[in-house]
Amino acid sequence: MPGPGASPPPARDAADAFDYAVLRVVPRVERGERVNVGVVLFCRAQGFIDARLEPDERRLLALWPALDLGAVRGHLDFIRRVCAGDPACGYVAGLPQAERFGWVVSPASTIVQPSRVHSGLCADPAAALERLLAALVRPG
Repeated sequence: MPGPGASPPPARDAADAFDYAVLRVVPRVERGERVNVGVVLFCRAQGFIDARLEPDERRLLALWPALDLGAVRGHLDFIRRVCAGDPACGYVAGLPQAERFGWVVSPASTIVQPSRVHSGLCADPAAALERLLAALVRPG
């Protein structure tokens, strides 16, 4: 307890740290062309992990008309379900949130690839995820 005349302790900042990565579809890995299709966000302090996905299939097909959209949808849905902890996704979905996030953002040479991990601060992780999706995935 502070003594007389002492300053009160600083108020806790309402913002919590979070990490996020952009999820990209790379239709032909050898060409390196990619389309941002979603964002995964993890906020340890609030126990939040989620992936929001909005693939623009026309843009993807413009890069590779023979792209198997069903396979892309399946891969993206698996990522979303892993974040949600869906037991049907096996062992990885049962991991703690931090490990699931680490699994989703691990570098991959497959058709769906994460960006490097970025950090930010927010009071509402779901709102931050929506803002990131609007800024980084949806057409301008």
